[in-house]
Amino acid sequence: MIKYTVQNFEKEFPNDDACLEWIKNSRWPKGIFCNKCGKVTKHHRVSNRTCYECDWCGNQVYPTAGTIFHKSSTPLKLWFRAIYQMASTRGGISAKQIERETGVTYKTAWRMFHQIRKLLAEDTNPLREQVEVDETYMGGKRPGKRGRGAAGKTIVAGIAQRKGKIMAFKVPDVKANTLMLIIIGKVVQNSSVYTDELHSYNRLKSLGYDHESVSHASKVYVSGNVHTNTIDGFWSLLKRGINGTYHAISGKYLQSYVDEYVFRYNHRKDEAPMFKVFLNRISLS
Repeated sequence: MIKYTVQNFEKEFPNDDACLEWIKNSRWPKGIFCNKCGKVTKHHRVSNRTCYECDWCGNQVYPTAGTIFHKSSTPLKLWFRAIYQMASTRGGISAKQIERETGVTYKTAWRMFHQIRKLLAEDTNPLREQVEVDETYMGGKRPGKRGRGAAGKTIVAGIAQRKGKIMAFKVPDVKANTLMLIIIGKVVQNSSVYTDELHSYNRLKSLGYDHESVSHASKVYVSGNVHTNTIDGFWSLLKRGINGTYHAISGKYLQSYVDEYVFRYNHRKDEAPMFKVFLNRISLS
């Protein structure tokens, strides 16, 4: 992955105008299509406005329309700075830190981060070949039972293709019907699926998967090629990141935080800087 420093950021995005120009070029890399003229035409920036006007007919387009920046009174430079800081750390950055560094209110900083995370939800193609499936429980420490069945926890189910991508979803329970519905939709049939001993996975073979499991309850974590180390490693990254940066999050917004860490994991080997990978999601919004 190419290194992208603060100096690179300040040089490329010194002000709001540079940010707006980047958004325009990202959304219309071959030029702006004018709906009135019915073709790509030359446009010029309208002074003191965030729009571009067709040189032929005067039709105006707003690059921020339909994006996370739409109708936001926060300067584009601060938006881009928040994206840069969010993308430049493995564990993310808190809204409180952005509040301190930029001078925006905590409410504004939190809303910006929530909007940025919406960009990171990806519709990944179904996983195949060797796939690991597992669940984890998110939430603060509480007295009583730990692990499966612990009270007051939110469940996240994960699917990892070895040497490939990961998917993770907040789920209401770990019943067979819930997990099988996810696996059928996200894993190609005839794939090898590795899990732990949870009985909910027992139907996998009847559904056309080559299923093998290890018994974590018996302290068996690896049996030849059978293990869930890949997805377990992602759970560690997720929990360390959330606990270290955000400390506590609401179950209502948990999926967006999970999406952020899944996105980072799936794009960790991209050649482009993570900041640019984040930014490129804007044109898809």
